[in-house]
Amino acid sequence: MGRTVWYPGHMAKGKRKLSELAGKLDIIIEVRDARAPAQTSSPLVGELSSVCPVAVALSKRDLADERATAKWLAHFAASGVKAWALDLLKPRMDQVRRDLAVFGPAHREVRLAVVGIPNVGKSMFLNALVGKSSAQVGGIPGITRGVSWYRGKGILAVDSPGILDPKADDAVQRCLAWLGSSKAEVIGGYENVALDLIAVLRRKSLWGMVEAKWSVGAPAETSDEDVLEALGRRLGCLVSGGAVDLSNAARRFVEAFSTGRLGRVTLEFPGEI
Repeated sequence: MGRTVWYPGHMAKGKRKLSELAGKLDIIIEVRDARAPAQTSSPLVGELSSVCPVAVALSKRDLADERATAKWLAHFAASGVKAWALDLLKPRMDQVRRDLAVFGPAHREVRLAVVGIPNVGKSMFLNALVGKSSAQVGGIPGITRGVSWYRGKGILAVDSPGILDPKADDAVQRCLAWLGSSKAEVIGGYENVALDLIAVLRRKSLWGMVEAKWSVGAPAETSDEDVLEALGRRLGCLVSGGAVDLSNAARRFVEAFSTGRLGRVTLEFPGEI
């Protein structure tokens, strides 16, 4: 049986370092993908939230459904969790910095960690928060060494590697692959991941975004396998003899979805997971 999760050694090391550090921070900011805020939650947060406040930054707001994002922000507010939704290609961080200032004492900058699973925009968020001209700094007296610190604009921030949950079930891992946060190759390959995505988009009445982009033509009675083949023909993913290269078609479809080229979409709403 193949691996079902991508969890290299640097993730385990990063998790240990952050666990050691949590009690010396003012706040932890967890970056999640606005298209699936529940399923892109970091496995670190549950254990770290007991020793340090946690706020949520919903990245890729520009790729998510605006109405769904508003519902998620209301959900976090009702739960007592500070949350922001951000387009990290055009970040507006002034309000975020004002909100964070209250978590630190007046005599020094706010100390925080930025955490999240791979490819949700952690590095972009950190760069926007502390400023592109911020300087990496060495060990801080009284604070665990061995992690990367950045100082800028009244903030001292530590970065961390993207960390996945090695115990996450297959359904979560497939969703992360659709969003570009996990590797399709280690959870069954692009073809299986694409077929699952086709099924979900059709079940949730979201397939129209694909039709609007590529005009595949997929009546309700068409099987998901036949839809993938039709998609491959539409994209010109053919091999000698005119057969469809299903693996290539699946890869192009999943990559187009994960990068937002198919349009804005949210896969889950509060209370569904």
